[in-house]
Amino acid sequence: MFKKLAAEALGISDIGVIVGPADYNKVDADDYLFTEDGEQIFFLIKSKKDEYCFTNLALVHVDGDSAVSSKRSIKRYDYSSHHIANVSIETAGTLDMDIELKFSVDDVRFSIDVKKSFIEQLKDIYKALITIGKQQRRDAVCRDNALRALEATGSVHKLNIAPGEGGLVTQYGELLKALNTAMLDTHTKRDFSDVFAKYIHN
Repeated sequence: MFKKLAAEALGISDIGVIVGPADYNKVDADDYLFTEDGEQIFFLIKSKKDEYCFTNLALVHVDGDSAVSSKRSIKRYDYSSHHIANVSIETAGTLDMDIELKFSVDDVRFSIDVKKSFIEQLKDIYKALITIGKQQRRDAVCRDNALRALEATGSVHKLNIAPGEGGLVTQYGELLKALNTAMLDTHTKRDFSDVFAKYIHN
């Protein structure tokens, strides 16, 4: 107990390590995955206080109050609805014990200290997060364009010059179906297995 208290007082208790795939089933985050939906862990950082679990569908943060408390809060950030930005790595100085992975998920800012011996693995997740953020921004532009196209179509209907056969109700149903497909499926990537498989080399 004294060692735990001393480590927390010195600020070194929350330096994380990269957990390998062989030990994924031993971490707390594993219990909160939607394995029924094909969710799986691709990268995991663990410290005495926290776990940062990057799956193909979401970031699962097992948030600990302190290194000497067993209380945990489970926070989930699905990539389909939470946007990643401001990804960076702050490398270690000569006397530093750790490096920092920094990024934001919407308005939540993460700064994760990791032992500097894991720099190569941290570069992998850095690349994956940047790529996810790029795809999310592209999807957002495409969704905005879909709404603009809908507005233009609505203007055509107002002018009563819409082409095609069928009543307004039929056309409305077709437009709504097409818009939902564009907004929720075509231009909202949910599963980033391909990105993690490309960049993560655990």
